[in-house]
Amino acid sequence: MIVLGIDPGYAIVGYGIVEYRNNRFRMLDYGAITTQAKVPFNIRLEQIYNEAAALMERCKPEAMAIEKLFFNTNQKTAIDVAQARGVLLLAAQQRGLNIAEYTPLQVKQSVVGYGRAEKKQVQEMTRIMLGLDSIPKPDDAADALAMAICHCHTSGSAIGSLE
Repeated sequence: MIVLGIDPGYAIVGYGIVEYRNNRFRMLDYGAITTQAKVPFNIRLEQIYNEAAALMERCKPEAMAIEKLFFNTNQKTAIDVAQARGVLLLAAQQRGLNIAEYTPLQVKQSVVGYGRAEKKQVQEMTRIMLGLDSIPKPDDAADALAMAICHCHTSGSAIGSLE
């Protein structure tokens, strides 16, 4: 199974693509879609959609795992991130991807085994699980890879049916 993990945002969208076969992980790609602050927001959303759609077409994932949105103290930021999530979900839906959403707590539990793990612990375990020499940068890409690993761990029997 090939899973696209997404750490949503509107300035930086982290992505990580992981292959999971025979209980083994292989990192296929990771990076970030970035938009510039001075660009009108609707143009930034279009850029996120277009780059995510191109990534999905190129890598052909079977599933997309994306972070569930939670409100923090800045509601404007949360609304803008929600709009970016919307275009990412649309791109995945249009390509027939299985879409799963996970909370940060679920990702930490799945990757580290402890739901209150520190960010650095999650990043280090992600590095180890994928056999990488260093923690992927930017942090958003490392978070996206952890999201993909979480989906592989928690999708249960669906993994066997997709191989």
